[in-house]
Amino acid sequence: MQLLVFVLAYPFLWLISILPFRLFYAFSDFSFFLIYRVIGYRKKVVRDNLKLVFPEKSDKEIKKIEKDFYRHMCDLFLEMVKTMHLSKAEVKRRYHIVNIEELKKIEKKKSILLACSHYANWEWNTSINNYIDAKGYAVYQKISNTYFDGLIRRIRARWNTTLLTQKEAMVAVVRNHKNNVRAIYGMVNDQSPQAHLAQYWTEFMGIKAPVYTGTESLARKLDLAVVFLKVSKVKRGYYKAEFIPISTSSKSTEKNEITDRFLRLTEQQIRERPEHYLWTHRRWKHRDKVPDEFL
Repeated sequence: MQLLVFVLAYPFLWLISILPFRLFYAFSDFSFFLIYRVIGYRKKVVRDNLKLVFPEKSDKEIKKIEKDFYRHMCDLFLEMVKTMHLSKAEVKRRYHIVNIEELKKIEKKKSILLACSHYANWEWNTSINNYIDAKGYAVYQKISNTYFDGLIRRIRARWNTTLLTQKEAMVAVVRNHKNNVRAIYGMVNDQSPQAHLAQYWTEFMGIKAPVYTGTESLARKLDLAVVFLKVSKVKRGYYKAEFIPISTSSKSTEKNEITDRFLRLTEQQIRERPEHYLWTHRRWKHRDKVPDEFL
């Protein structure tokens, strides 16, 4: 069944990927109408999330953010498909890095954990590998359909980036560190972990929630640098990336300091342009399960 679904879907995805950009974004507009107006995909989750973190905003303001988010979401996921046939020159034109020298300066001294959030276009973050000398890795979540998982791996590895699951990444970071191999590891750090496994609960967008601390744990243990990747949507189909150092001497940081700094930078980005964050996930679903020690 997995193969059948893939065989039926792949020609359609391939056709989308070769569309000229004008037709490509016209198709995205049609997708927005279908997903938002007709299907209403996760509309309740999105609206509940927005009302939860922006209690000061009116219903009219919430609805505008909601609509703008769905337009952006359609662009984002279709841009991932577009990557199948996106040239290196084209992605460099559309994904502009403001301060690559900042990353290179740190890269010369030690390996980097590059922390980002589900904001703007994280799919094109792998193109950063076009600019760096160190080995580039990206941590991703495996898809249950093995054929689509293989496609995603090929798409995201277009620019010589090695994709790793979270478990594989832990092994690779330690192994490379032991062998003095400099590398950059791209990690999306704003997921919501299972409540019973969470080591740290803190406020994210004003709501107490469990947060991942794996990036900080690795950084402090191996004294790796942590850099925040801020990606902004300049206009449709064009993005700007900026590197903001969080820690270059992680062993000397206090517990949770790196995690807190990441969360504050992510919050700042969300508040600037909330429509570019991924609101379809239930990031605050555990907010009523806060352990006593974190109250």
